[in-house]
Amino acid sequence: MLHCRKVLLATILLIVSFTLLQVVVFAQSESHIAEWEKMHKSKKLSLEEFNDSKFGMFIHWGLYSKPAGIWKGKKIGGLGEWIMYHAQINRDEYRAIAKDFNPEQFNAEEWVKLAKQAGMKYIVAMPKHHDGFSMYGSKVTDYNIVEATPFRRDPMEELYKACKKYGINFSIYYSHATDWMDGGDAGVADYLATHPSEKEKSKSDKWVEWPSNKWDPAPVSFTEYLEKKAKPQMQELLHKFPGMQEIWYDVPKRMTGEQSFDFYKMVYDIQPNCLVNSRVGNGLGDFWIPGDNIIPKSGEGENVYWETPGTLNNTWGIKNYDTDWKSVDELLYWLTEITSKGGNYLLNVGPTSEGLFPEESIKQLKAIGDWMSINGESVYGTCKWRVNHEGPYSAEIKGTSNREKEGFNAGFTSEDFWFSKKDNIVYATSLKWPEAKNILIKAFASSEEKIVKVRLLGSKSKLKWEQDSEGLKVSLPEQRPHVRGYVLKIIIQK
Repeated sequence: MLHCRKVLLATILLIVSFTLLQVVVFAQSESHIAEWEKMHKSKKLSLEEFNDSKFGMFIHWGLYSKPAGIWKGKKIGGLGEWIMYHAQINRDEYRAIAKDFNPEQFNAEEWVKLAKQAGMKYIVAMPKHHDGFSMYGSKVTDYNIVEATPFRRDPMEELYKACKKYGINFSIYYSHATDWMDGGDAGVADYLATHPSEKEKSKSDKWVEWPSNKWDPAPVSFTEYLEKKAKPQMQELLHKFPGMQEIWYDVPKRMTGEQSFDFYKMVYDIQPNCLVNSRVGNGLGDFWIPGDNIIPKSGEGENVYWETPGTLNNTWGIKNYDTDWKSVDELLYWLTEITSKGGNYLLNVGPTSEGLFPEESIKQLKAIGDWMSINGESVYGTCKWRVNHEGPYSAEIKGTSNREKEGFNAGFTSEDFWFSKKDNIVYATSLKWPEAKNILIKAFASSEEKIVKVRLLGSKSKLKWEQDSEGLKVSLPEQRPHVRGYVLKIIIQK
């Protein structure tokens, strides 16, 4: 919604300050910076439309879905899609998984319809993750699902067509810098050659060379990989899927500024309105990724558009033994908290090797969709209000592994409210129906807004309310619009 935009187009210094700590910022020429800035500023409308959509589906699906967290009878720790790295599977052995990868039950339209039912406006699918396997019919390599598996179909193309059919924006994830099959050392050698102090450090600090393939690296340089595989595949994908919303790059740890710029500019040259995330590297993205399963603290991300990727359990690619599913209450908290801070929520599903969404994932998505069918008005096309939350509840989200260790306390109270804004409307979301019918929202004690009308989304009941020096007092009806909380639509005098 163009009417509520106070977000400024980010300057390079702002975006660099928010880029993940793993990204090393290299000096760039002034011409590159100026060229990027011009391209970035031209995407103002695309950024606004992206931010209005608010809620999307991430899909982590690849060869790693076949072992599903187990290798040679042993449960492998870490994320499911990282099994090649964590189990240190050699390249020939991992490549052989493709012979038995046959997701015959995959149905693109069913996936897209479920995303739509959940209230999601876009999908970010995955043509290639760090394992290097192409989940589409690539002409760059025969290590792809059409040529290397008995499936012989292109699921990315089928998803793209289904998204077009059902009005869902299509986007892709592409691991541009890390490729354990063909990517050499992910740029480590080049980096150490120009940073001699880090060479000694690498002997004791594993993070210096993370996440390169050190156990069975491809006999190519990083530059060879970029020029012969990564760039040609990205060009292939950009031509294959016109009109994409965003490109989701990942883990650009050892990329130079020039290399990151090449991947940003490539997108602009072929699809000038397509957005690029901050993980293209070196501060050159169009929107910020705070981190996996991380919501920015208040005050962070004030002047940039952003998107939080989140999981339904504690992994992205499926692990058959990870049954620590987030409750619907927890997922609604994520959506509400992110909306109140002006961001987007990209919620992940990890399908099975048969091409199915796990049953628990389906239940969660349908439950979210049920809530969104009543309260989605408070999410789509909104921006931050002057207050994002009031009440005693607080939760510090520190990432995927932290959530796995510490769990989540959904201790919301009837005094907790989250706010979003659209035009002269403020939405107040509560995740807990009060025992008493009378509620007080203290944020409206301010004389800044004069309330003219209050409605309960999903209810036809006329509400009794008043605004005084204590705040907004509302008497709720007996009948709840939904079993999980409620949303008040508060209309302010213009």
